[in-house]
Amino acid sequence: MKSAMTRRGLIAVAAAVAAFGFATAPLPAAPGGSSPARNPNTDASAPVNTVDDGSALVQLQGDPLSTSQRTKPAPGKKVDFSGQTVKSERARLSALRNDFKAWLRQNAPAAKVSGEYDLAVNAVAVRLNGTSLATLRSAPQVAAAEYQSNYRPLDNNDPDLALVHTIEAWHTSQVGGPADAGRGVKVGIIDTGIDQTHPCFGDAGFPATPQLGDRRFTNNKVIVAKVFNNRTPTRDYTPQALQDHGTHVAGTVACDLDTPATVNGVDIPYDVSGVAPAAQLGNYNVFPDHLLEARSEDILNAMEAAYTDGMDVINMSLGDSSNGARDLLSVGVDNLDEANMVSAVAAGNSGPGHFTIQTPGSAERALTAGASTVGHFIGAPITVGPTTYQGAVGDFAVVTSNLTAPLGVVTGTTNGLGTACTALPAGSLTGKIAVVSRGACTFSTKVRDAQDAGAAATIVVNNVAGDPIAMAIDTTVQPPPTIPAYQVTRDAAPGLVAANGQSATISPTLAYFRTPAHDSIMAGFSSQGPTDTAARRVKPDVVAPGVNVLSSIPVSACGAGATDCWAFFQGTSMATPHLAGMSAVVRGAHPAWTAEQVRSAVVNTASQGLLTRTSNGTTVETDVNIVGAGLGNLVGAVAAKVAVGPVSTSFGTVPSGSGQSRDANVRLTNLTGSALTVSLSVDSVVGTGVAFAAPGSVTIPAGGAVSVSVSAAVDRGAPAGGHSAMLRLTESSPGGAEIAHSVLYVFVG
Repeated sequence: MKSAMTRRGLIAVAAAVAAFGFATAPLPAAPGGSSPARNPNTDASAPVNTVDDGSALVQLQGDPLSTSQRTKPAPGKKVDFSGQTVKSERARLSALRNDFKAWLRQNAPAAKVSGEYDLAVNAVAVRLNGTSLATLRSAPQVAAAEYQSNYRPLDNNDPDLALVHTIEAWHTSQVGGPADAGRGVKVGIIDTGIDQTHPCFGDAGFPATPQLGDRRFTNNKVIVAKVFNNRTPTRDYTPQALQDHGTHVAGTVACDLDTPATVNGVDIPYDVSGVAPAAQLGNYNVFPDHLLEARSEDILNAMEAAYTDGMDVINMSLGDSSNGARDLLSVGVDNLDEANMVSAVAAGNSGPGHFTIQTPGSAERALTAGASTVGHFIGAPITVGPTTYQGAVGDFAVVTSNLTAPLGVVTGTTNGLGTACTALPAGSLTGKIAVVSRGACTFSTKVRDAQDAGAAATIVVNNVAGDPIAMAIDTTVQPPPTIPAYQVTRDAAPGLVAANGQSATISPTLAYFRTPAHDSIMAGFSSQGPTDTAARRVKPDVVAPGVNVLSSIPVSACGAGATDCWAFFQGTSMATPHLAGMSAVVRGAHPAWTAEQVRSAVVNTASQGLLTRTSNGTTVETDVNIVGAGLGNLVGAVAAKVAVGPVSTSFGTVPSGSGQSRDANVRLTNLTGSALTVSLSVDSVVGTGVAFAAPGSVTIPAGGAVSVSVSAAVDRGAPAGGHSAMLRLTESSPGGAEIAHSVLYVFVG
């Protein structure tokens, strides 16, 4: 078996730009906007201007099939495309689109319809060719029109699975064992493609299944392979996975049970499994070849195709800057959830800072993922006097024999270190092992600057709590650096600074390091809520592992003769497939549950009090717009007794000094076969000047639902900003335990 951690493409990216790791200080963010997104693997950043003003999505009057009163499926069911009612409604919506196209020919002849939708949204995509949005909005058939956005990928692992209690959940009576986790459930991966030749996706033991799309890239595990690209359709792209992001995501969702893995010649001391190893997958490639952007219409096409192809869950580890309340991609997510398909979506990598959540992760019914750390990595010993540090390896060169040289510390203000983001004095590091800080520019920039100053190798010191990460190369830095480079923890900074000029030795011997003390620290790059609309929804909904996540990448990335390939990636892109896999396991265990009930099971049973702050890795983080309902817990999800809808409750924005009170209804659904009496309480209040309240108890009939009224009373003197509390549901029986919790939130400003 030949495997290596090798180059990776654009991964873990949010907001249609190269997403990023950590700045040296939090970037400012304000309501209505977001800071630049960055790639945690490369620390690369790019502008967030992602609007495509040459194309538009036009919403037409009337509801789509997913929400129309004539065709909306019953709870727990899907749209019946073979039924006469649906066929009739499709014909009616088609006629409406034809009316709009006739109007275009008469009033805006340069504009051309390039896509048509009737399932997730009732809309068309339009090539504007100089036509204004105002002209489109004047058509009698039009409800709204917006420019399209360009999306990018946001960029059995025992540590991952243990953190979200996956293996325990597999062995519950609801799931029936690891071989059945997710069986019968189909998960669509809307991403850069899936390499079906990877051992993660072998189809032995899977039933013979009709395979859709380009069958060169399918088997009985990856049962769909389709490509979506309306920008350059004449290039005849295929669904083949030529970038690595989608294959990595798919492996986290559903890598076959107990698949052996080797990284950089180091045998991983456990066999890898996806969260839902028995699930089948669909490859919906919206970033074919080496394209790094996809228009809104490509994403919508993929979403509708996934639904039509029978996917139960979709994973969208992608994002764009928020488009507000009328973002049609978010509307499509909401509508398809109502039509019984779960959408797991990345929060984005634009953190730290509030109001950095991205779309479609901002959608009310998206299952939106924040990211936390996993304490493991592949690294080499770096010895300085009596102290040995572990240096994580990634895409940069590594030493092939002991390298002994004096340390050359680049001094600065980040824990005594400089970032080496500008050229260093010529010859200042000749023959030395450079020591620099993470932050402010890409890893490739730092290593290149150190190399140009004569360094023999570079040590990059992390600038946040937790383990070092596998650094990826930023291909925009040319020529690329060629000297070895490693990353060490932030805790190493004092010792390395003090040892400036002393001899250090970097060993060529790589090893797997497990560091449980660094589990479950919030990732600094993880985007934060609330949403920048008046609703001020809490996002992310829940957190999952997203730093140093080990999963599959295309076999071709490991070179000729490779039979498999693996890598450690970071990003909310890596957290999202944990939630998609959890949803698949829950849906497989409870096929009659609706998409909303599956989402609630994942969100409202999350573990609390485990996620710690990026700043120090020890203080428990209580900000709900960073951690949502907590760290996902699959054991709790498969055993859920009550569903909460919506999964969190926002009372919106209350003007400062107004002293207003707000009420909202929360729907509680009994997921058991017996009547359930539930005690309600409110605690864990964050912020002063707001009193949250709920009724004392309620009885929910077997399989039934009740609505309860909750409230937020805001004092006139309540400070501006977010205020939250936790609504707790406890089973009313002797020794009754908590069975669900849900965030209550109000924004004062």
